[in-house]
Amino acid sequence: MGTLTVFISALCVLLGVVVNVEGLIDGLYCGQLSCYEVLEIERGADKAEIGRAYRKFAVKYHPDKYKGSDAHEKFQLATTAYEILKDDEERANYDYMLDNPDEVLQHYYKYYKRRVSPKVDVRVVILVTIAVISVIQYISWMHSYNYAISAALRMPQYRMKAKNLATEQGLLTGEKKKGVSKEEQKASDEAILRSILEQNLSIIGGYRRPRIQDVLCFMILLSPYYLYDYVTWRVRWFWRFSHLKQDYGPEELAYLTRKKLSLSAAMWEALDEAKRGELVDRKLWIEENYITYKSEQDEINRVKMAESSKHKMMRRYLKNHKPSFSVYDEECED
Repeated sequence: MGTLTVFISALCVLLGVVVNVEGLIDGLYCGQLSCYEVLEIERGADKAEIGRAYRKFAVKYHPDKYKGSDAHEKFQLATTAYEILKDDEERANYDYMLDNPDEVLQHYYKYYKRRVSPKVDVRVVILVTIAVISVIQYISWMHSYNYAISAALRMPQYRMKAKNLATEQGLLTGEKKKGVSKEEQKASDEAILRSILEQNLSIIGGYRRPRIQDVLCFMILLSPYYLYDYVTWRVRWFWRFSHLKQDYGPEELAYLTRKKLSLSAAMWEALDEAKRGELVDRKLWIEENYITYKSEQDEINRVKMAESSKHKMMRRYLKNHKPSFSVYDEECED
């Protein structure tokens, strides 16, 4: 213990830290003065006694009443002592410093941790973060969906179908409304066509209409249900196809196929129905069939790349700009 005391004392000298015999450290809490002595109370005083002592001290040394030159310093010191002793955690750290004067570095850590660490509850920070992420998710998805609707509205086939439906429903008559400018009429017609497309156009994949239950906050809230649903699905799969040896149905075949191809449910749905049927018919969950399919796709991609104009330009560039190498062989010199 003596060696540790000597080491800490030497370290304090090197760092310029002043520690008195009572364990009080200059710059921490009330400095070289005891917070209890500042308020003239015993160490075992309760919060009521601390409050009374502070009010008495504040009245006595308030700058408006006490005219001494040290009025501000005395009042500030009393306020500091009161703020430390009224807080249970801060007071516990202060008492620990008085009882353990050798743990100087630990006292510094506890003191500045309380002042640097955020005062906001971590749970509140997490909830706000989740809420912000959820809002950003929904806005981003809605932007993608609106972009897809706008793109469809510019395509002649979809625009014509929307016009026909709007005409059948009596929403578009072709007659100019009285008191409405040409620009307002056009904007109204566009809004009607857009509404028709939103009601009748099925968009799948990453541009589909966003659902509130897909955002992060609702995913977390519904996670127990999702976990239960997944576990029951796995148990049912094992019971039907591993234990009872039943044949796979259409949904199960589609699941096996997309899993083998590493496709998400949204990516699988984005494929047209004929393509999905073709992939299922090839039984790609069987390794031999998958290897054959993979080889075919690699060859198709190779041919496409060879026929690509950018790839041809790259090959011509490499052919005309071959790197030159200078090989020096001492034996050849002989």
